[in-house]
Amino acid sequence: MLLCVDIGNTNTVLAVFEGETLKHSWRIRTDPHATADELGLTFRALLSGDGVDLSGIALSSTVPQQGAEVAKMAQRYYPHATLVQIAPGVKTGVRLSIDNPREAGPDRIANTYAAFHLYGGPCITVDFGTSTNIDVISESGDFLGGAFAPGIEISIDALASRAANLLKIPLVKPRSVIGKNTVECLQSGMVYGTAAQVDGLVRRITAELGTDPTAVVATGGLAPVVIEQCETVTHYEPNLTLHGLRMIWDRNV
Repeated sequence: MLLCVDIGNTNTVLAVFEGETLKHSWRIRTDPHATADELGLTFRALLSGDGVDLSGIALSSTVPQQGAEVAKMAQRYYPHATLVQIAPGVKTGVRLSIDNPREAGPDRIANTYAAFHLYGGPCITVDFGTSTNIDVISESGDFLGGAFAPGIEISIDALASRAANLLKIPLVKPRSVIGKNTVECLQSGMVYGTAAQVDGLVRRITAELGTDPTAVVATGGLAPVVIEQCETVTHYEPNLTLHGLRMIWDRNV
């Protein structure tokens, strides 16, 4: 079986694939200070519960220190599993048509590869995570760049820390766009405001492309909070990055 590990700034998502089928998945908090041995204990505990026998590990990390520790852990605890980490020199199958290819995060590369092979191109991915990342894929599968915006939770934390009378709120859709109390006003701004931001960017990107995308694919841990309010999102694939990791591992191994 293949273990795919996507290390994000807030959470780390793990999934085990048997062929193209996702068999098990877990979401844990990203601890940038965790050592290889601590990670080894965590991974072993998760995998042993389902009797997983690994033949390979695919790794993507936006936290370099944590990515290095996971790679070290993989070599120490799973020496017979072939490790493929998205990094310079790895055959990703994605041409990076941007000013500095080294700036493209490995999760964005994995999303690009998966979205193009699942939906064709041109297409757009919207990853709702610590930040909201909108990425654009060309008709031939090239990564063209995109746009970043603060994630929903970051926005809420910023408001709570800078405004004395505003507190952190549950991330749910309010009963109406016009909030009738402070909590609903915040929820409206976060949910409908984020949806409007995504729709506005997607429409501007579409105009710049000069053609309609084959798909606008939402993914990421916070996607369920807002995608029902997004008029431009056409598909929801919660495991887009993991599927991209699986495909890139196959390409290299």
